[in-house]
Amino acid sequence: FDKSMTLIRPEIQDVLAKAPKNQAAIIERVVHTTADPEFAKLLVISDQAVEAGVAAIRSGAKIVTDVKMIKAGINESRVHRFGCKVLTYIDDARATKMAAEEGITRSTAAMRLAVADGADGAIFLIGNAPTAAFELAEQVRKGNVKPALIVAVPVGYVGAAESKEEIAKLPTPHIITKGRKGSSTIAVAVFNALLAMAEAQQ
Repeated sequence: FDKSMTLIRPEIQDVLAKAPKNQAAIIERVVHTTADPEFAKLLVISDQAVEAGVAAIRSGAKIVTDVKMIKAGINESRVHRFGCKVLTYIDDARATKMAAEEGITRSTAAMRLAVADGADGAIFLIGNAPTAAFELAEQVRKGNVKPALIVAVPVGYVGAAESKEEIAKLPTPHIITKGRKGSSTIAVAVFNALLAMAEAQQ
């Protein structure tokens, strides 16, 4: 990892020079994970997003993911030390039923379930489904949920860029990637950078 960083930093030094110090670890980790320095320019980290994410982890927040792949990328024994739980509703029977009955995507249904179960102060990690980001933005606007942090980096040609723009309009602390690019692995990289910061503060 250290050797990679010595190669990465010169490539993104113009971005790192302008970024607040606590954002550098996130930018570096995402570039390291993707092997694509362009992500240094695509990442948008809102004011207080890093602080909010670290504080949420340290207070034992729920971590809600849109897909199991993100859940799989998080070391659960590390988050359990803080009392955090990682939750994914996409395969929940209630989500499947709601999606069929209401003619919505399972990702939309999964976000509604997460909110209904109580997700104030939670960290949401969305790396795959634009519909999950659209639904979460709507739930925040309606005042149904107050997340601590939203990491929205879904990838794709249909709705991905627009869904992230909706998240970026919210007053909620957020981390997004501009445009079509993103992925579940980026959501994991962002979260793991925040987790490392939370651990360093212990």
